[in-house]
Amino acid sequence: MTTLMLAFRTSCACAVLSVLPCLPLRATDQPTALPAKPAIGLAGAFPAPGAVNVCPDTPLRLTFDSPPVLGTAGKIQIHDAADDRVVETIDVISPTALKTIGGYPNFKYYPVIITGNVAAIYPLNGELACGKTYYVTIDAGVFKNGTDDYASLDQAAAWRFTTRSAPPAAGAEKYTVAADGTGDFCTVQGALDFVPEGNTKPVTIFIRKGVYNELIFLVGKDDIRLIGEDRKQTVIAYANNDKFNHNSANPYSSGGSPVMGKGNIYRRGVLLAHYVKNLVLANLTVRNTTPHGGSQAEAVILNGSPEARAYLTDLDLSSYQDTLQINGQAYVSNCYIEGDVDFMWGTGPCFFENCICRSLNSTVAKGGYYTQIRNPPASHGYVYLHCTFDGAPGVTGNFLSRIQPVRFPESEVVLLDCVLTDAVGGLGWFYQKNPDKEEGVVGDVSRLHFWEYHSHDASGKPIEMKQRITGARELRQPDDAALIANYSDPTWVLGHGWKPKPVQP
Repeated sequence: MTTLMLAFRTSCACAVLSVLPCLPLRATDQPTALPAKPAIGLAGAFPAPGAVNVCPDTPLRLTFDSPPVLGTAGKIQIHDAADDRVVETIDVISPTALKTIGGYPNFKYYPVIITGNVAAIYPLNGELACGKTYYVTIDAGVFKNGTDDYASLDQAAAWRFTTRSAPPAAGAEKYTVAADGTGDFCTVQGALDFVPEGNTKPVTIFIRKGVYNELIFLVGKDDIRLIGEDRKQTVIAYANNDKFNHNSANPYSSGGSPVMGKGNIYRRGVLLAHYVKNLVLANLTVRNTTPHGGSQAEAVILNGSPEARAYLTDLDLSSYQDTLQINGQAYVSNCYIEGDVDFMWGTGPCFFENCICRSLNSTVAKGGYYTQIRNPPASHGYVYLHCTFDGAPGVTGNFLSRIQPVRFPESEVVLLDCVLTDAVGGLGWFYQKNPDKEEGVVGDVSRLHFWEYHSHDASGKPIEMKQRITGARELRQPDDAALIANYSDPTWVLGHGWKPKPVQP
C-alpha cells in the first residue's frame, strides 16, 4: 500500500505543477520487489529431464535441498507431449485418492509421498504407455519450503521424458523390478499386472534393492515368485490400515462383494494375495508403517485355499496389530515376524519353522497376543517348530494365543521345541469370553489344541508349565511320540500331499 500511494502522489504533483521538473524518488521511496518464490530444481528429478527408455510404471521423484511440505491447493499434471493432452491430474487439495490395484477398484492411496528431501509422485497404475513422450507441470504452492510456496513448473520443455518403445517380452520366465529404472519395471505391481490373468506358468519377479512404497494386490494368478535381491534392503512398505482402507466384509462373512466369486477381502494389508496357488515370497522385507494404535494393519494377507501351497521364506515382516494373516495352506520358514496384537492369525493350515516371533508390547500395556487361529475342524491350525517367541526390551507377560472357544472351538496352536523368553507369561494361553474379553475358562475347551512340546529358554532349560491355563497341554515323550512326530512333519500338518521344498533363487 505504501508503494502505491507514493507513486500516486508523485504523478499528481507533476500534473499540477507542470512548470517544475519531476524529481526522482529517493532510494527509500523506491517500490519494493516481492521476494522470488523458490524454484523447483530438476537436477535431482527422476526421470531426469530428457530421459529416454523410461519404464511406463515409474513413480516420479523430486529431490529438494531440504524436506518439502505438501501444499493444500494446486495440481500436478502429466501431459502427452504429442498433443498437450492431460493424461493424469493429481490435485493436492486432497492428500488421498482412489485407484484400481490388481484389477480391484477403489483402493485409497497417497498420490504424493514425501520422505525426507524426496517427494515421490505416483501416477495411476497403467496410465502411462510405451512409446510416448510426456511432460510434467506443477502449480505454485503444490510444494512448500516451510511456509513459502515453491514456484510453478509450467514450461513444457522443463521436465520431459520418453517411455521405452515396447514392453518386455510376454511369457518370459523372469522379470526384474528396479526402483532406479534399470529393470523391466519400476514397481512390483507393474510387474504383476503384466502377468496375464489365469497364469499357471512359473514366473519369477526379481526385486532389486530399494524401497517400494506401494500397495500390492494379486488375484487369480498362480505360480508367481516374488524374490528380493536383499532381505534387508529390498523393502515393500506402506501405511495401510483398516481406517485408511476399510472394508466391512471380511473373508469369514457372507456379505460384501466377493472377488472372483471366492470370498471377500480385507483391504488393509501392504501385500494381499487372493486365491492364488504356488505363491512364493522370499528374501525381502514387507513393512506396514501404520503407527502404533492406528488400527488393524497387516504386512501380508494371504487368502488362499486348502491347496494354496504358499511358500514364505527369509522374510522380515513388521507391523503392529495383525502383521501376518494367512487363510489357507502355507509353509513359513526362517522369517522374522513382529507385532503386538494377534499379529499372526487366520485359518491356516500353516507350518512355521525356524522363525522369530517378536512381541512389541506387553499385555499390561495393550493386548500382547502372538496368535489368534480360527481353523475349521477339517484342517490344522498353526504349528511352530524350532521357533523363538520373544519380545522387545521390557516386554513381559504375553500370551501365545487367545481365542473365543464358543466361536472357534477347534482352534489349534502347537509349539514344538520352541524357545520362549520372559516375553511369554506363565499362563501361556488366553480364553476369551463371548463377547467379553476377560480371562477365564469359558465353554468347552476340550477340542482346543493349545499344545507345547519341550518349550525351553535360550539355554535349553525347560519352561515351567505349572502355571499354564486349564485346557492347555504339554506333550511328552514317550507317551505322545506319535503326535510329536506327526506335528513335526509339514506334509502331515499341511495335507494334500504337499512336501515343501527349499526355494532356489
